[in-house]
Amino acid sequence: MNAAWPRDGGSIVSSEKGQMDRAAPAAAGETEGMRTESLGTSYLALPDGPAPYPGVVVIHEASGLNDNIRDICRRFAAEGYAALGVDLFEGRNRAACMARMFIGGMAGNLSYYGVPALKAALGRVAGHPEVDAGRIGAIGFCLGGSIVLTWACADGRLGAIAPFYGAAPRPREAIRRLCPVVGSWPGKDFTTKAAGVLEADLTAAGIPHDLKVYPGAKHSFFNDQWRNYHAAAAADSWQRVLAFFAEHVRGSPAAAG
Repeated sequence: MNAAWPRDGGSIVSSEKGQMDRAAPAAAGETEGMRTESLGTSYLALPDGPAPYPGVVVIHEASGLNDNIRDICRRFAAEGYAALGVDLFEGRNRAACMARMFIGGMAGNLSYYGVPALKAALGRVAGHPEVDAGRIGAIGFCLGGSIVLTWACADGRLGAIAPFYGAAPRPREAIRRLCPVVGSWPGKDFTTKAAGVLEADLTAAGIPHDLKVYPGAKHSFFNDQWRNYHAAAAADSWQRVLAFFAEHVRGSPAAAG
């Protein structure tokens, strides 16, 4: 998308027809000089600096694309990434979408409901004129943490992924096809056992990884708009993601495929 971007702290919102409107000055949670675009029901946050930028696909929890996910996109943009918050539900029945994802994941289908949409989302990010298509990663939370692990088993374009409280992908042998992984889990959760599974299989496959369990944290500990928010675990995991992505996304193009 070609346009003269504002340099005074405003943002730009693009309509589905491609027309662009000047938005109000940055709201709370936004970084001065940041730009945003509406891509259908998805949300793209862009840095205000020299392009091209590395990209990140941000995948929501069961609650969908909300203010928390938009804020995470803005936080990535503040670090120099173009961050796309996807909407896997897109106005559909949320329970039905989640059921299809769960059934597909349990069956070991690496292209279950939601994965094709993420592949398309990566294509949209990679095709943006200000994004370096060879430097793209992804992060996901809960539902998003599980699906990002499955997606990465079947898409070699990802430089690294950051699952939060995600379940290990099935079939287990698919794990050896993952890109580098920086993963975070709470101490007692239905997803915590995935950390041990991934640790063993990623080590055996020689895939770079940084996996950590936070004993005092609960599910959704990264969400600062939720009652389970754990400030220390959230801060530490965020710094680990940034450091890992700096090495495996920002600094090194993903393999083609």
